[in-house]
Amino acid sequence: MSTRLPAPRLTQVYRLEAALGQPLDLGDIAQGHRRIVPLTGGTFTGPEISGKLLPGASADWQIVLADGTALGDIRYTLQTDRGDLLYVQSRGVRHGSAEVLERLARGEDVDASEYIFRTSTQIETAAPGLDWLNKGVLISVAGRQTAGVIYETYLVE
Repeated sequence: MSTRLPAPRLTQVYRLEAALGQPLDLGDIAQGHRRIVPLTGGTFTGPEISGKLLPGASADWQIVLADGTALGDIRYTLQTDRGDLLYVQSRGVRHGSAEVLERLARGEDVDASEYIFRTSTQIETAAPGLDWLNKGVLISVAGRQTAGVIYETYLVE
């Protein structure tokens, strides 16, 4: 019996390009600065699924720390081209140098290689053919754009 464990592999599930609405700024709370950023639309494509993001059921409930680090509680609903619904919930962090975080806060376009934006992701669906998503361990790599955000979501195998 070998005690050697297999190295994890990543398989892309989809790439979501989402538009962002005007943030709702709740102000300073005990944990940091609370903002709710609506995801107002977008599309996703992947090897096995593709479709659109449903507005009105999608937002990022953020806490921004004093150093500019953003802690995300990102929840969005996707509809596949076949009509299946996916509820996606991610917990993540976006951090980098003070200069880069200031540029992001001003809404500038900053190359995603200049900061870290990662999430742990869970997907729920009632679609029998997509049940593997309910059981998957998923991570996302993300990048903030001037008026949007990109999430590339991977299955950890």
